[in-house]
Amino acid sequence: MAKMLPRRRSPQQRIALLALAVVLLLVFSRSICGFVIDYFWWRELGQVPTWLRMNLYRYGPGLGAWLIVFLVLWIAHARGLKHAGTGLSEHPWYARISTLVLLLVSLVIATIAVDGWTVARYVGGRGEESGWRDPVFARPLGFYFFELPFYFMLIHFLEVCAFGGALVYYAAARGWQLRRELPNFGAGEIDLGDLRTLGRLESGLLRGLTAVFLAGLAADFWLGRYDLLLSDHGNLMVGIDYVQQTFGLPLQTVKALAALFAAGLVLGGRRKLALACAVVLVIDYMIPPLVSTLYVRPNELALEKPYLHRHIEATRSAFGLDSRVRETEFAAHKEARIDFVRNRPLLDNVRLWDWRAFHDTLSQSQPLRPYAYADTDVDRYRIDGQLRQVLLAPRELALDQLGDARNRWINRALTFTHGYGLVLAEANRITSTGLPELLVKDAPVEVLTPSLKVTRPEAYYGETETEPVFVRTAQPEFNYPSGSSEVSTRYEGRGGFPISSAGKRAIAAVAFGDWNILLTNALTPESRMMMRRRVVERLNELAEFITWDSDPYMVITDAGRLVWIVDGYMTSEAHPYARRVTTENNARFNYIRNSVKATVDAYDGDVHLYVFDEQDPLVRAYMRLFPELFVPASTMPADLRAHTRYPEVLFRAQAEIYRTYHMRDPESYYNRADLWDLATYTTGQGSQPQPVTPTYMVAMVPGESTPEFLLMVPFTPRNKQNLIGVMVARCDGPHLGEIVFLYLPKQEVIPGPLQIEALINQDPIISKDLTLWSTQGSQVLRSQILALPIDQTFLYVAPIYIQASNARMPQLRKVALAMGNTLIYADTYEQALADLEAVQRGKAPAATGAAVSAAAPLATPSSTLATPDRRLEEIRGHLQRYRELAAQGKWADAGKELEAIAAIVGK
Repeated sequence: MAKMLPRRRSPQQRIALLALAVVLLLVFSRSICGFVIDYFWWRELGQVPTWLRMNLYRYGPGLGAWLIVFLVLWIAHARGLKHAGTGLSEHPWYARISTLVLLLVSLVIATIAVDGWTVARYVGGRGEESGWRDPVFARPLGFYFFELPFYFMLIHFLEVCAFGGALVYYAAARGWQLRRELPNFGAGEIDLGDLRTLGRLESGLLRGLTAVFLAGLAADFWLGRYDLLLSDHGNLMVGIDYVQQTFGLPLQTVKALAALFAAGLVLGGRRKLALACAVVLVIDYMIPPLVSTLYVRPNELALEKPYLHRHIEATRSAFGLDSRVRETEFAAHKEARIDFVRNRPLLDNVRLWDWRAFHDTLSQSQPLRPYAYADTDVDRYRIDGQLRQVLLAPRELALDQLGDARNRWINRALTFTHGYGLVLAEANRITSTGLPELLVKDAPVEVLTPSLKVTRPEAYYGETETEPVFVRTAQPEFNYPSGSSEVSTRYEGRGGFPISSAGKRAIAAVAFGDWNILLTNALTPESRMMMRRRVVERLNELAEFITWDSDPYMVITDAGRLVWIVDGYMTSEAHPYARRVTTENNARFNYIRNSVKATVDAYDGDVHLYVFDEQDPLVRAYMRLFPELFVPASTMPADLRAHTRYPEVLFRAQAEIYRTYHMRDPESYYNRADLWDLATYTTGQGSQPQPVTPTYMVAMVPGESTPEFLLMVPFTPRNKQNLIGVMVARCDGPHLGEIVFLYLPKQEVIPGPLQIEALINQDPIISKDLTLWSTQGSQVLRSQILALPIDQTFLYVAPIYIQASNARMPQLRKVALAMGNTLIYADTYEQALADLEAVQRGKAPAATGAAVSAAAPLATPSSTLATPDRRLEEIRGHLQRYRELAAQGKWADAGKELEAIAAIVGK
């Protein structure tokens, strides 16, 4: 027999294939070019191995799952046709179409059922041990973070394959069987027995797939025992409770065994008996709720106490409140005196400028078109040898200031390519006109202290940068205005990647859908393309598995470069027994660690990811997956390390947890006997109270002798306004990451910010000034009152700003200080501080126009208190009633007690 030659395609077929190839190329060209541009970007950062691994982890498991699902469905489909008495080879067109459909269906199923990152985390974290183990199964955190999600995904994938294969098999067999048999019923009488025979479908493959599905269900029930540790019981607790421990866990085991038994019965052809095994589900549905209602609820505290203890301790551990935490009594007294000399470093660093008022002032006092101040950060620097608190605002591009010119491609991509410089001021330095005293300002950048220098003011990477841009082109780059002209610059760094060749320009043009990139004549052999210039977007692309803080802050290095620091968080919702927290941006987690801090050079875009918490099992897993991506915290340059801080996002989450979970006794927790709230404040008369925000400040932790950079927030008892505790996070040196909780004495009424606000508002002199300014075309602005623990008391600082109604340029007009029963109101902070010191020494304040109101024990020299015991007892009684009324906010009645004290002293 002659050898058969392969059939040659006709010209029409070749044209059709060529047209199809062109169409596919056009459809996917942007994705292909985008992939190539991604390679250039990752090569720019020196992270191509990380990029390759990331794509392998992201797509590799899905591709493998796609192949498995397709094989299962194709085999089931082929076996179904065989059961119906036909085969794929007998229907060529049907075979092609059905194979294509199965490929698409398999792709959808694999995409939904398999998550590549779950597989990657399992590979990186398998066998990960940690100090914390759950109290029921004694499993480490790594089991719940890495292994359990992978096992669940694997079982669900197995169930989907089995169910999908059975469904395809049944549909194919039944469809082709009906197609073959139905024509025989077209004539004559229909035999119902024949229909019953036609409806039966028995096959070893179908029974096997059903048994596999039931086996997967058994494994699901078995692993469901661990899932009970995440069950939410409302406000009571999270985790296994008494009912689940006593009945839920055994029932999970029974359900798993029943599913396995049903799988065996299905294989043996005993379908009805297998179906009867589902009675276990009915028992599981009915018994636990009955026990909970009839037995547990009347005895809830006694039965749930050990489980509440587990919940409390697990929640504290999940939010990092079980290590590097110190809880201490702070024996504060409202009327205690302070040592002004010893506390001078603290008092000289009190932040008078609220960041919002500072930001609005800069927009008017330091305008620089087309730049704007996107954000203001609080930090600390060594200035003239002293640790000083500063406010820093980088200038970012604001192309909307260009009007219609912002839409011109040359302006967006070639001319206006970067932000320029920054403004920096000490937080408590005020000019004679009530404006911040700037240490770094203007353009070109002017630095007014030898302690700082700025050598590279251009910021090509920032918080609001447009992209892409092209540097080292024939078009000069705008730097800053100078009189009626402009100062230009040319990029000299290594940021971006080369874009000079026609091929790369064409690829970029297709990837971004911008043909100007290909057509422009401005690109030179040295030109470079910069993309992903927004700091958070850059980090999200580089390490999407880390939750990045949305508020980067800028740092000036010793060499004068500008560098962004961004906090990265490892979060999870899989910590057993732990309460979940929902943030303002709707992120949910019950485990969080500030494991990574990233730096991004504002000029070159260099990125470094420093690991600050190597005890975190999540970051250890990713370090194994991406060894080139992370570096130890010890390698961070000292000038950057000096500006790392405790992140506000983590601090807020911990404060939210601590206000309830400081109660470690299960009975107190159950009764909510000592529930706390964040302290509240108002921005002026008529405004609604709102929770205070955590505040960075330079202060001293009680018991320490050196001022340091701290993050602080005060607490009040539920539905009360007096202080009950203060949470302090330390930021400097080896103390970074430590938390100190100050417990205030419950027998001493320490006023909170809202009570001090009321005291200020009710002062006749202050109230008169505020009313007068508000009626003169000005607007009074109030910031959050600072509550500073100092010696054995609290000093409250309330700056008062004035701004014109038609211009947002706040000026610091007055400062109010409150301590104990003393309220000082003066033109400047220094004047108010001097008056407070004079009052504490029993002297009259300096004749500087300050207003002073104080209770008799503080405002009167001690010699006048040498009175008979009866009068002292009366004064003590009135003072005690004053404290009680003040704590309740009954200021009018409290004032009457002060009047009674004054009357007794005046006798």
